[in-house]
Amino acid sequence: MGFKIQTIKDIRFYLRGELKGTYQEPEIGSIINIIISNVLEISKMHQVYLADIENYRLETAKRIAANEQAIAEFNAGIEHEKKAVRAEHKKKIAELEQKNREMKKKLADYKAEGKEKWEIFKAEFSHDMDNLGKAFKNITVKNV
Repeated sequence: MGFKIQTIKDIRFYLRGELKGTYQEPEIGSIINIIISNVLEISKMHQVYLADIENYRLETAKRIAANEQAIAEFNAGIEHEKKAVRAEHKKKIAELEQKNREMKKKLADYKAEGKEKWEIFKAEFSHDMDNLGKAFKNITVKNV
C-alpha cells in the first residue's frame, strides 16, 4: 500500500502552512522532513505487520489442509476394522475434524487489531494448532 507521492506533497503543503507562523523557513523544512520520515517508517512497519498476518494465514492454511488430508486417509484406513473399533475411531476423528474446522474459521475471522493483539493471537493460535497436530499424530500412530 504505502503513501503516494501526491499524498506526501499534500502533507508537506499542509504542514508548511501550519508551521509557517511558528517557525522560520529553515526549521520548517527540517521539521517536515522528520515528520514525513516518521510517517513513512510507520507505514512501512504497518505493511510488515500486515504481511506477517498474511504469511501466517498461508502457512496455517497448509497445516489445516494437511489435517484434512489426514482425516480422509484415516477414515479410508479404518473401513476394514471391526464395527465397534471403527465407531470409536470415527468419533475421535470427528472431534478432531470439528476442532480443525473451528481453527480454520477462527483464523479466517481474525481482524487486524494492532501488532500487540496480533502477537497474542498468533501465540495462542499456534499453541492450539500444535496441540491439534499432536492429537492427529496420536490418533494415527495408535491406529496405523
